[in-house]
Amino acid sequence: MDPNSVKSTLSTLAYGNVMAAAARDYQKELLAQEKAQPSTTANQEVDLDDLMDDPELEKLHTDRIAALKKEAEKRQALKTQGHGEYREITEGDFLGEVTGSEKVICHFYHREFYRCKIMDKHLKSLAPRHLDTKFIKLDAENAPFFVTKLAIKTLPCVVLFRNGIAFERIVGFEDVGGKDDFTTKVFESLLIKKGIISEKKDQEDEDDDYEEARRRSVRSSVYADSDSD
Repeated sequence: MDPNSVKSTLSTLAYGNVMAAAARDYQKELLAQEKAQPSTTANQEVDLDDLMDDPELEKLHTDRIAALKKEAEKRQALKTQGHGEYREITEGDFLGEVTGSEKVICHFYHREFYRCKIMDKHLKSLAPRHLDTKFIKLDAENAPFFVTKLAIKTLPCVVLFRNGIAFERIVGFEDVGGKDDFTTKVFESLLIKKGIISEKKDQEDEDDDYEEARRRSVRSSVYADSDSD
């Protein structure tokens, strides 16, 4: 046999063996990647579980619980003072009621006046929503001393008190367009403008803000873990 031919044949066989080995190695690498994929997902799940013990997230949760507890205690104290509902008082109760809270709305009314009943409806709706302010009503016919003292001449008359001092009043419906069909929202905006109630943020929105902050904390932790890898 020609030596050159033998050498060529051996080279061809050697090249074939190298390619076959390379093909096997490549196949092994693909299988290894496929097996690793579920493991990676599992690791991600473990990492997310570990985030529940993240100090920043735990502090956020603790602060939120503390804030809710403080708010609940404040609400209970205000309710004890008569906040959260629209109540009728007597002339004898008047001084104690308006001096016992920082902000008080008192509606001087007449039982037979249609517009006084409209005012009642709006104040009754707003009282539970604005717990920081006390909402009360006083029959003008049964409170001659304070009607004279406060120079109340037209009903309905809503007098606004801050720290026991009358600082503003809403007489009739002139400030809400002069019509009977104004909405509670319009009246609420007027009271906010007068400074006797605060613009109220819904509890649902507050909870959404908390959830968004919590999600930001989770995302920050995930990114931090990714960067460390």
